[in-house]
Amino acid sequence: MELKYEFYIGAEPEQVWKTLVSPEGTRSTFFGSILKSDLTPGASFEYVGPGEDGDETVHVYGTILEAEPGKVLSYREHPGPSYRENHAELESRVTFRLDKVGGCTKLTLVNDEWSPGNPALEHTEGHWWMILSNIKTYTETGKTLDFGW
Repeated sequence: MELKYEFYIGAEPEQVWKTLVSPEGTRSTFFGSILKSDLTPGASFEYVGPGEDGDETVHVYGTILEAEPGKVLSYREHPGPSYRENHAELESRVTFRLDKVGGCTKLTLVNDEWSPGNPALEHTEGHWWMILSNIKTYTETGKTLDFGW
């Protein structure tokens, strides 16, 4: 199964990159979580924020596959330990690609290489729409969307 999304954002690739990796950007667009990593291939990463285990809940963790500022961020991810007992066995690959198109950035997200029977696939499809819409809105306006939570 492959989830693929394409968004056009009225900003330069460097601005979209900042939204994808900076604490301010991820906190605003990834449901209050920040990305903790040095973003070098092979390095570990975590999206950490408010959740079942308090303010430092690990929502997703894994390994950076590729990180080229303003161009691509790719990682292999697992759900956080509080979500599934077998979290280490459940994985998928996430790749964000940024391409300059005229005066905007085309953001392509591909979420693929799902482990067999990964239960996260069911709700991930809907969550990506919210995250990507928030990335677009935040990058263009500095504001976030209100999903009523």
